[in-house]
Amino acid sequence: MFRRQTSGSVICTSCGVLVGVNDDRCYNCGRRNPGLWGFAPALRALGHDMGFVPFVMGTCIVLYALTLLASGGNIGTGGLFSFMSPSRQSLFLFGASGAIPVFIADRWWTVLSAAWLHGGALHILFNMMWVRQLAPATADLYGPGRMVIIYTAAAIAGFALSSFAGAYLPNLLFLRGGQFTVGASAPIFGLLGALVCYGRRGGSRMVGSEALSYALMLGLFGFLMPGVDNYAHAGGFGGGYLMAQLLDPLKPERIDHIGIALACLAASVVAIVASVLHGLQFIG
Repeated sequence: MFRRQTSGSVICTSCGVLVGVNDDRCYNCGRRNPGLWGFAPALRALGHDMGFVPFVMGTCIVLYALTLLASGGNIGTGGLFSFMSPSRQSLFLFGASGAIPVFIADRWWTVLSAAWLHGGALHILFNMMWVRQLAPATADLYGPGRMVIIYTAAAIAGFALSSFAGAYLPNLLFLRGGQFTVGASAPIFGLLGALVCYGRRGGSRMVGSEALSYALMLGLFGFLMPGVDNYAHAGGFGGGYLMAQLLDPLKPERIDHIGIALACLAASVVAIVASVLHGLQFIG
């Protein structure tokens, strides 16, 4: 599958025109190294998102199963939203974020790891459905590398804001900072923010307005349902929007975006591993 092509033509990973596999720059869009050292055909076989959606879904499902196993007999079986919920101890072990982990336990890296954890069966089901819908759409507009960067930046922004609000801001009627929080909804709102940015930047008003409608709908749902981390949603949306502006959706994706995206995924894995290694001292 990942055989390297050393001669002939390939499709540019940014604009889709034929280029030489060894060309330094795409003649159509100007992308550097459009053949990706001969691995462009193999990467395109993974899809427009370069396999990011299956990676996110697979990793979240595996971590959800591991948190259930680490919970032992302390798995939630009560209400609809707490059905099959891992214990707080197991979520803490694998990298839950919030005011308690970040400011009391000094686990600052959990603003990255928390996006890969989930607090129940419905929680992970709905989040994975949104990732499956929004991530490929964002990758089509920004490129897979920039989509991963936006997703990661939104997760960090969302959980950083929620943790800060939980520690230092007063609770309001529908807006409370997270003392203990997990979930992919922060980066999901970041993808929505990136789509809104694309529309306002001039790419497509229809894309922007539809994404904004989704964001408002999900935001309203968060205000109506108890236990939803609205600060993480707001921070994720803002982080995704600002990162999308910085990356400029109307410019072609560059090869260094792919490298940064791989570094983001590696940092996520390191954050989870660091959480487990550090968290073992608190589990007794």
